[in-house]
Amino acid sequence: MMFELVLRNVLHRPVRTLITVLAVAVEVIMVLTVVGLTTGFVTDSAKRVEGVGADIMVQPPSASIFMAFSGAPMPIRLGEKLGELKYVRYVAPVLVQFNSSGRLDIVFGIDQDSFGQVSGGFVFHEGHDMENSNDILVDDWYAKAKSLHANDTLHLLEHDFHVAGIVEHGKGARLFVPIKTLQDLAGAQDKASIFFIKCERPDDTDTVTEEIRALLPRYEIRPVKDYMSQMTSSNLPGLSTFVNVMIGLAVSVGFMVIFLSMYTTILERTREIGVLKSLGASKAYIVRVVLSETTLLCIAGSLVGVILSFLIVHALVSAFPTLVILIHADWVARACGIAIVGGLLGAAYPAWLASRRDAVEALAYE
Repeated sequence: MMFELVLRNVLHRPVRTLITVLAVAVEVIMVLTVVGLTTGFVTDSAKRVEGVGADIMVQPPSASIFMAFSGAPMPIRLGEKLGELKYVRYVAPVLVQFNSSGRLDIVFGIDQDSFGQVSGGFVFHEGHDMENSNDILVDDWYAKAKSLHANDTLHLLEHDFHVAGIVEHGKGARLFVPIKTLQDLAGAQDKASIFFIKCERPDDTDTVTEEIRALLPRYEIRPVKDYMSQMTSSNLPGLSTFVNVMIGLAVSVGFMVIFLSMYTTILERTREIGVLKSLGASKAYIVRVVLSETTLLCIAGSLVGVILSFLIVHALVSAFPTLVILIHADWVARACGIAIVGGLLGAAYPAWLASRRDAVEALAYE
């Protein structure tokens, strides 16, 4: 009986019901896309660092965990001292440059020999390795996004590069140029942003880490396995706050829309509430009717929001192949739960207001 009453109430004003469902859907979409973007960015960054194949990362003092903001204050000759340490097999200096012209890109300036020793070398889809100072290697995802092929020209950092080859993605960055070239372009002669270190054996990582800390006490020494565990949105300063703010904004939108919708619904159905009360409906029954209607709207909006979220993610990834958006099942459940709880909170006052209507006054309401 109650379900039929709730369903008829929902269908009585189809336009308002549709708007309310879409508002809840927008709330779910905001939560899933924001969390998906941040999770995808962090996870992709971590996997690409892991793909370099190093055991230890050495960065300048107070360097950010995001390599794009590390700068280049380390003398490249430090690599020679690091290479002399016991159990160190290879050392690869890398200069990291952040490019914001046209799009946001991270460029690695590498020494081909040492980077190849640490990473195991590139897998080429097209072309060949860098041979000249103006050569650049582009990974396959970036090449797809920019429709690039070997022997094309890529304008980057106010410089025209010759695309020598297209390589398999997953080795730190998507763009690679000779380290000397990037040093000249960035005005960072004989500097490096990071040293990737390969140990003789993975078991030697802790020993080598302690030796490096003794040699360079103020520097950031990060074993890659520890770096991987740190690369979560909850561990990164500012990122978790951003996610929480966006979720709070989404909840506010859903709360206000549900509140307004249910409040106007109560005003319109004052006489109906009076009829129900005259037939013996209790305050608790009236509250259950209002909250049941809200729950139905929120569930419908959540389902629409989840479906639209996946469609939006598919469209974004198709348009921007380098974009990584990860939507996990647990966050789908959380987003739906957030939408339903927010909606019920928004309907709480209108439900309470409806339950306190006097039957006689409600029947006389015009």
